[in-house]
Amino acid sequence: MYLNNKKMTTADERLHTIWNGCLSNDRKSQEQLYRLLAPRMLAVCMRYATDKDEAQDILQEGFIKMFRNMKNYRGEGSLEGWIRRIMVHCAISRYRKLKPMVLVDDFAAEEASAVPISSSYNDNGLEAKDLMKLVQKLPKTYRSVFNMYAIEGYSHQEIGSSLGMSELLSRTTLHRARTLLKEMVAKLTMREEHCLAG
Repeated sequence: MYLNNKKMTTADERLHTIWNGCLSNDRKSQEQLYRLLAPRMLAVCMRYATDKDEAQDILQEGFIKMFRNMKNYRGEGSLEGWIRRIMVHCAISRYRKLKPMVLVDDFAAEEASAVPISSSYNDNGLEAKDLMKLVQKLPKTYRSVFNMYAIEGYSHQEIGSSLGMSELLSRTTLHRARTLLKEMVAKLTMREEHCLAG
């Protein structure tokens, strides 16, 4: 327990030192911050993007926005959490600019064109990485609402405000996203059982 706390303190101190360098417009510190947090932030962006290229675009936009607004971080809460929130906002902004809000998508066509998931099961069901692949297959609106609510912890009021929809529509969209995910998991499970049966 003591060692874990010490590691956390050392990691926090390192991040704090790098952040202070960033605040002084030190390019080396900015590069260090990017290298340190980019992999984790890319994972956040992937939850909202259609593919890795789009996620990397969101990541770049997010870091640019973060570096421009460094003075806005007041030291309240986690720095990494603040940066993560910027990435989510960039993903949502990008989505709102590129696509009109559509709740009825041709999900069957989207699902048919998607790359098949290599299913890896254990006794407990789907692994987290497989579930995230299924989330990636959801239509954009559903994926955004699901990620914001289930993963980022936004309220329906916050989601509605961010995505330009009512709180009720956010709840309905989340319900539809969960229903689609359940159907996708059921299909995958049946396919896996069929393969095992020979």
